[in-house]
Amino acid sequence: KLDNYFLLSENLGIGKNGELPWRLKNELKYFANLTKTTQTPAKKNAVLMGRKTWESIPAKFRPLKDRINIVLTSQAELVKVEEGVYVCPDFPSALDLLNTKLREEIEICWVIGGSSVYQEALKSPELSRLYITRIKKDFDCDAFFPELEADWIKQSDSESNSIQQEEDGIKYEYEVYERKTE
Repeated sequence: KLDNYFLLSENLGIGKNGELPWRLKNELKYFANLTKTTQTPAKKNAVLMGRKTWESIPAKFRPLKDRINIVLTSQAELVKVEEGVYVCPDFPSALDLLNTKLREEIEICWVIGGSSVYQEALKSPELSRLYITRIKKDFDCDAFFPELEADWIKQSDSESNSIQQEEDGIKYEYEVYERKTE
């Protein structure tokens, strides 16, 4: 199962100079809890990201613990491979890894960025849900999330959809979308 997690500002910004343009500690806790939690205790979740997203994670937090980390890059030598870290040259290779070697270990694979990885994931029929933290403010960004196509429906009954949050003067809310099925 492939799910997509991302934060975006009102102008669809997701990053600036390889970093998040905001600091929201409670939102980071939400992200960690969401991407670590499994229904089956014997399984783990995976986080799938591009190399720049990997590099944007402070070294002391890499790999993201209690999750299998999959990094997409054509420059594999730039990613230190250690236990729980896999490097794939492209999105189809990552899906192949998830559907073969890691099939029995993984409950959900969370796509966590960046922009080009999100674009690939949105094209994949395996992507079923989007978990969005929508920040109610424009930020100066150089990386953006693509516009959502009409085949995504906002779920009003999801437990993740909540009242508006506020942290350090920045308002945000959680939204969940599911792909429309024919």
